[in-house]
Amino acid sequence: MSVFSDFPSFRAVHQGCVATIGKYDGMHIGHQHVLNTLCRTAAARGLPAVVIVSEPHPEEFFSSANAAPRLTPFQEKVDYLLSYGVSAVFRMTFDNALCNQAPKAFIQEFLIEGLGVKALIVGDDFRFGKNRKGDFRLLQEKGNELGFEVIREIPFKYAGHRVSSTLVRNCLEQGDCEQVRSLLGRYYSVSGRVESGKKLGRELGIPTANIDLEGRRLPMHGIFSVLVEFEGKTLPGIASIGFNPTVENSDIAKLEVNIFDFDKDIYDKRLVVSFVRKIRDEIKFPDLESMKQQMALDIEQARHSLQGLQTA
Repeated sequence: MSVFSDFPSFRAVHQGCVATIGKYDGMHIGHQHVLNTLCRTAAARGLPAVVIVSEPHPEEFFSSANAAPRLTPFQEKVDYLLSYGVSAVFRMTFDNALCNQAPKAFIQEFLIEGLGVKALIVGDDFRFGKNRKGDFRLLQEKGNELGFEVIREIPFKYAGHRVSSTLVRNCLEQGDCEQVRSLLGRYYSVSGRVESGKKLGRELGIPTANIDLEGRRLPMHGIFSVLVEFEGKTLPGIASIGFNPTVENSDIAKLEVNIFDFDKDIYDKRLVVSFVRKIRDEIKFPDLESMKQQMALDIEQARHSLQGLQTA
């Protein structure tokens, strides 16, 4: 077992740990920097490296309707952390009990008695406990008293900006896929199973795979050139994230993908869609023929933007 949500199960496997704590949404290069420090420190001490992840995000708990869209669903986050070399992920349930817990009680009951933390890696802006009154200084004081080390993680910067999930999200909203790639160390991607749609794309001669987002909101909209991972292959294509204003005007954004030169039955198959470049914003066309003509131009532009990228 590598994912835990209760202390007895965790302590049955791990006696002491080096830990860090946060939302880890997006898994950007700042997160990767912290994970490097975590794994290196844990290896030097001969202890497991543990990431404490808040679920739900605090913003989602207090106001789910106004919370920013997630960059990374929980399971994808876990998969990434474990592939990076983290020993275990502890799912910290963010609820009324946790947000009303006194900071000192959190340290004693959660970190020490619950997880047996021997070293904690956090930024000096980390806040916790009731009314967010717990801070880095309190952690240091209690660390000296209780015998655990608090390691300050310096904010990671790229091109003069502090790397954060908010920065990544803003770049996605602006359609700057190349900047996002720099911030993540990879293209931003979304995965999901192909579900049955209205088959309008097939009628127009441009068949699309409708990706089930399972209620997930995406942080960007528009038409994008994409790379699609399917059964070990990486295939070029074009994707639309939007509300289909010409034919449907849905209240919920949908992700539809046309894989170039591809004609296989992929219903219920899982695809990973990586966003390479934004082609344009979504617009409402006066009729289907106008939309079809623009889609042909979009595909030509997408093919051009994907030239030179490795596909197989």
